[in-house]
Amino acid sequence: MTRSRAWATVWTVLRLAMAAVTVTAITTQMAKSIGTATELGRDVTTTVVNFFSFFTILSNALAAIVLIWAAVWYFTRGRRAVAEPPVLALALACVSTYMIITGIVYNALLRGITLPQGSEPIPWSNEVLHLIGPLFLLADVFVGPLRRALPWRSLWAVVAFPILWVAYTMIRGPLITNPVSGDPFWYPYPFLNPNNPGGWPSVLVYVIGIAVAIVAVGAFVLWWGRRSGTTDTDAPAAAPAAAWVPSSALSD
Repeated sequence: MTRSRAWATVWTVLRLAMAAVTVTAITTQMAKSIGTATELGRDVTTTVVNFFSFFTILSNALAAIVLIWAAVWYFTRGRRAVAEPPVLALALACVSTYMIITGIVYNALLRGITLPQGSEPIPWSNEVLHLIGPLFLLADVFVGPLRRALPWRSLWAVVAFPILWVAYTMIRGPLITNPVSGDPFWYPYPFLNPNNPGGWPSVLVYVIGIAVAIVAVGAFVLWWGRRSGTTDTDAPAAAPAAAWVPSSALSD
């Protein structure tokens, strides 16, 4: 089914719709955060930078960009292709991993946490960013059309961004004054705050645990892509199975 032209078109339209909903959720939540900061006299610049320092926001923003990229590629060149370009395949593997991790971490560790007054998320936006988006990207792993199998070394690229984000977060954290509480530090998630009970040992345990989860999810995404996707060497053999792909596409 995922090799048919009809399915590829339908899922590509769904990718565009998911990207639009995600962008709307991000911009709506950001507007609320800026409005609250302005109303309460908080530092707006710090509020905006903090907003884009959440892994949730970054992963959703990247996912929206990649989903739009995948749609543009499909409607301009993809209908003649056997498989998506390697760089697009890698980008999809990355954002799928990040979004799945976002869903797991939020719903396992953060859903029940009470936030300071004035910092509460918009309910529908919160669900889009933490539940609907992750579930869509999980589904995309299984049913996304024209998937390309990636080499195992791609796992290094998948885990690079989370490593850089953790380093950025831990370096920036003690340098920022929390615009909500006035504390001389700010961390996007309580389990990354060494000032909370448990201190640095607790932070290290969470970081290691989440790192293992990212590697595991990334490896699964790559494994499934290698199991169900097309490689350059077997692309000619895959063409007859997709009757809508013209033979000229094999030379692209």
